[in-house]
Amino acid sequence: MPYRIDPQRKLLGERIHQWRMVLGLTAQNVCERAGITRDTLRKLENGDTSVRSETLLQVLRAMGMLDPMLEALDPFKYDVGRLRPHLLNRKRVSHSRRSRPPRSNA
Repeated sequence: MPYRIDPQRKLLGERIHQWRMVLGLTAQNVCERAGITRDTLRKLENGDTSVRSETLLQVLRAMGMLDPMLEALDPFKYDVGRLRPHLLNRKRVSHSRRSRPPRSNA
């Protein structure tokens, strides 16, 4: 079962709206810059998950927030990333035999 993300989805929309207000950008400004409709921006600001990730990135770029968001996701900004740099170039995570769940006979 997937994680429940309803509060975070809603919070992301609220934060996008808050930043738009702080930056003094109208909905029309953002929509024109991002190449989207006002209805799409409204959905995004209300936490609607039907909005494509590309659209989210376009809106963040239009508001000047894409680079700061990507910077916040940099693993080297956090202790765990700095302590495990050798793991960053791997294609996938492998589990040791002890940590694997038992196989089902189904």
